[in-house]
Amino acid sequence: MNYLLAILLPPLSIFLAGRLILGILIAPVWILALFFSGGLTHPMFVLLAWFIIFERRQAAQRD
Repeated sequence: MNYLLAILLPPLSIFLAGRLILGILIAPVWILALFFSGGLTHPMFVLLAWFIIFERRQAAQRD
């Protein structure tokens, strides 16, 4: 479910994955990037969120 959320709202997905400060820092950057680039940078934030979610799942499986 968090992967679907990463497609729609990457900063919220990062926040819910446990990276609170990073999610808060990414939110204004994401909003500004959406306005100034017309959404062209959105896939970059989606990939960032997917990597963070994947990293979190791998760390949970190791423990």
